[in-house]
Amino acid sequence: MEKRIVVSSNEAAAIQGLLARIVERHSGAEDPSFLKQAPLLAHDLPARLRAELYEFKLAEQPSVLVLTGYPIEQTKIGRTPDHWRNQDGKSPVFAEEALLVLFGSILGHTIGWSTQQDGRIVHDILPIKEHEDEQLGSGCKQPLWWHTEDAFHPYRGDYICMMCLRNPDGVPTTICSVDDLEIEPRHRDILFQPRFVIRPDESHLPKNRGRQEEEVDGELQEAYQRIGEMNSTPEKLAVLFGHPDSPYLRLDPYFMDRLEGDPEAQEALDALVGEVDRKIQEVSLCPGDFCFIDNFRAVHGRKSFAARFDGNDRWLKRINVVRDLRKSRAARPAADSLVIF
Repeated sequence: MEKRIVVSSNEAAAIQGLLARIVERHSGAEDPSFLKQAPLLAHDLPARLRAELYEFKLAEQPSVLVLTGYPIEQTKIGRTPDHWRNQDGKSPVFAEEALLVLFGSILGHTIGWSTQQDGRIVHDILPIKEHEDEQLGSGCKQPLWWHTEDAFHPYRGDYICMMCLRNPDGVPTTICSVDDLEIEPRHRDILFQPRFVIRPDESHLPKNRGRQEEEVDGELQEAYQRIGEMNSTPEKLAVLFGHPDSPYLRLDPYFMDRLEGDPEAQEALDALVGEVDRKIQEVSLCPGDFCFIDNFRAVHGRKSFAARFDGNDRWLKRINVVRDLRKSRAARPAADSLVIF
């Protein structure tokens, strides 16, 4: 399921030289000029790492790729923020954010959501005090149940890419590949049929906006309205799709309705969920680890943990990557916009 590649000292040094030039020329990872140039700048990454990422994309094997061994200076990156919105000036981790975007650009196009972390491309995954008991990446007291990222949405990412900046307690990410699942043929046939409902997860809801006091403009209001419609009148969809012998997966049990009027489909879904529960594995990311998850072929989550809220908590960076940017054109204000409304 998982392949690990160790970044060599020579590769790390070459990367740091590239990042130094990027940090000098750009204001941050959300800088439009940087995001526009990122796919070109990515060609200056070490060839071996580019080849590994391209093979991961082309062969769709394995479902998870981990690059490990990139150096992170804990004093340089500063304290784990108490909220993702609390950023002023140039980020102390701009270089690390830029590297994550460059790696993601080998796989496709980085995207953001207007309804998630105020439309940012690079997300912070860290515990937030008021979210402790929430089913969010910023929660901690309860497990983040395994899921396909943004499973409810037709424009969800093909890949979820994460970088670990800090993880002092070794909090594990949970992962399961569709290749590891044993699915009975009678259940497989049903799971390929549009008989299931997945509702939006809480990260896209208005209550989790960064700055509640700010007025919501027209485009953002329409985006929240569409999310509301997906919640109130969700379309029926298939959980498995693609090639029947090597299917893709779209699954988020925590936000899926029970199918009271379709016991056959509910039985197939229960069997699939039970199989994932049996096969789920743990990957504990260390500082300097990059984890690339094929969002069509694996689910992921996180174990619960006790947050300190003292500036030393687990801190990841995350991006969403799509292989085809055009499929979301109707939901983006311009052809070169990377934010989906």
